[in-house]
Amino acid sequence: MEFRDLSSNWKKLQKTLQPTSRPPKRKASEEILQPQRNGVKRRKAEGNGARVAMTEKKDTRRRNTEEETAVEPVAPPSHNKLNEGLSLTLDKSAEAGRYLALDCEMVGVGSYPDLGSVLARVSIVNYHGVQVYDSFVQPKEFVTDWRTAISGITPSHMRTARSFEEVQTAVAGLLDGKILVGHAVKHDLEVLMLGHPKRDIRDTSRHPAFRRLVMGKTPGLKRLAAEVLGVEIQSGEHSSVEDARACMLLFQREKDAFEVDHAKRWATKTRLPQNKDAHENGKRRHKKKKAKR
Repeated sequence: MEFRDLSSNWKKLQKTLQPTSRPPKRKASEEILQPQRNGVKRRKAEGNGARVAMTEKKDTRRRNTEEETAVEPVAPPSHNKLNEGLSLTLDKSAEAGRYLALDCEMVGVGSYPDLGSVLARVSIVNYHGVQVYDSFVQPKEFVTDWRTAISGITPSHMRTARSFEEVQTAVAGLLDGKILVGHAVKHDLEVLMLGHPKRDIRDTSRHPAFRRLVMGKTPGLKRLAAEVLGVEIQSGEHSSVEDARACMLLFQREKDAFEVDHAKRWATKTRLPQNKDAHENGKRRHKKKKAKR
């Protein structure tokens, strides 16, 4: 029987009983590769996540290690030019601030160069460690030992060195009216042939708290930097700029104690005005006592 000969009700029933159309089949390539691609993507994503996590952990460990091992800088080297003379950013002495740290490098002269020293470099930094002055200095005597391994000075530095008189004048002008910070600074002043009021000197080698670290002896700057600041200096050739900054940092750590000790040492003793009549009366009493005897 053909479909056209069927009754209308049967036609409706057959249409109802016809199976629903199946979705089109995927191609083999789609059925096989798609899950693998998804799996690969998933694994790749997981792998990338693991890598990112591991990288972040490593970076975190590295940052933590760097933060733990990072030492405080001896000072911000925002302006540090070798042999610059007076810093171009600090044209006036007043801009240097109230506190200045001084350090010098010396070379040996004479038949016993270990004993004879003359100035070869001088450096000054302000309270914030900014370089105020730095210059090589032409020695006034014949150098028999440049002490390069310690001083870092070589004969080639003398080609651009300034004369002793020029440096001395510049340093004297900078230190005038300032609080001078240094380590065993009397030796630096000696080679500069300059004086400075003792009440305006803060010497880290004489500070009681620092001397207690070495059982009352004179502590070395290198040791103080290591134990107090946690930084290493003078591991090779010395830098007078670096040493001056270390001195200033040490002073900053103990500034209040420095000032208390300074006030004790330099406290002014005031005398009360004497009454002339009372003084004469005292003399008369003393004479009467002698007469009675």
